[in-house]
Amino acid sequence: MKIILKRLKKRNKLSYISFWIIIFLYLSALLADLISPYPYNKQFRDYPLCPPTRIHFFDYNRKFHLRPFVYEIRLVNPALNKYEIVKEKKCPIYFLVKGERRKILGLFYSDRYLFGTKEGKVFLFGTDIHGRDIFTRILYGARISLSIGIIGVSISFFLGFLIGGISGYFGGKIDNFLMRLVEIFMMFPSFYLMLSLRAVFPLNLSSFQIYLLIVIILSLIGWAGLARIIRGMVLSIKEEEYILAARALGLSTFRIIFKHIIPNTFSYTITAITLSIPGYILGESALSLLGLGIQEPYPSWGNMLSVCVGNLRVLSNAPWMLTPGFFIFLTIICFNFLGDGLRDVLDPKNW
Repeated sequence: MKIILKRLKKRNKLSYISFWIIIFLYLSALLADLISPYPYNKQFRDYPLCPPTRIHFFDYNRKFHLRPFVYEIRLVNPALNKYEIVKEKKCPIYFLVKGERRKILGLFYSDRYLFGTKEGKVFLFGTDIHGRDIFTRILYGARISLSIGIIGVSISFFLGFLIGGISGYFGGKIDNFLMRLVEIFMMFPSFYLMLSLRAVFPLNLSSFQIYLLIVIILSLIGWAGLARIIRGMVLSIKEEEYILAARALGLSTFRIIFKHIIPNTFSYTITAITLSIPGYILGESALSLLGLGIQEPYPSWGNMLSVCVGNLRVLSNAPWMLTPGFFIFLTIICFNFLGDGLRDVLDPKNW
């Protein structure tokens, strides 16, 4: 891993930066309980569609303050969601501030948050129509959107490795049967197949059941293309001399496939995994955006954007509601840059 990162930093700095952005996003999602200033479902009914709170070091008299602070804001026109700043009321920002008690990483309870105010409110990315902090919901939504990419791609790549490896190694009728199965899955447009599979199941499922369902659906869609490529690579690798030597030594078929053939496809599959994760994130976001994915009050980047669909009032008066879309875009771009960099670094011609 260190060697790959060093070569990535030397050959493609953009991919190297993308790698650390991805690590930062995953760590932020993992530590959401500690970082977020509020619970993900806490509603501030006096602050619907509140704009992002600006953090100050200088007050309106141009006086410098060592401790950052925010000004108290007040809703003055509920019909138009107009807010005004109360210049007389400064609210200092504290670190490890005390708040509501909640479970950290599912291991222990704590009433300390990374940052917050003892008075007033701090909404870094504003609030939604229910007055919920968008920054908090993006952190918790990242747990859903990012983890679906990792878990889904792990399942689909296991299926692709297994079916492609068996098909390529044994050939004959097994190969014909498995490849026809792959072609059946590949003949349907993936997005419509995803919607069709989701429509088979009832809508009144719990959020956890929907989460598992989305993972299974995306995994069933994504394995076929990989299996076809792995099969072609195995057809080539199994004719190499060291594979013939392993057969002559009497090694079992299982050991030859998983110890000698599959590892020789890793240079391709590591890159393919990196480039495939954005598709799973987009798939979850699309389902949630259409109301078929994660349901309220649990956040995901997709269902956070659903309120903007066909709602011109929200888009014109509260453009910060599109912030989850920026994080979807950032994650997908970073994974694509990282995949391109890994493809160059892991290419045997460049070693």
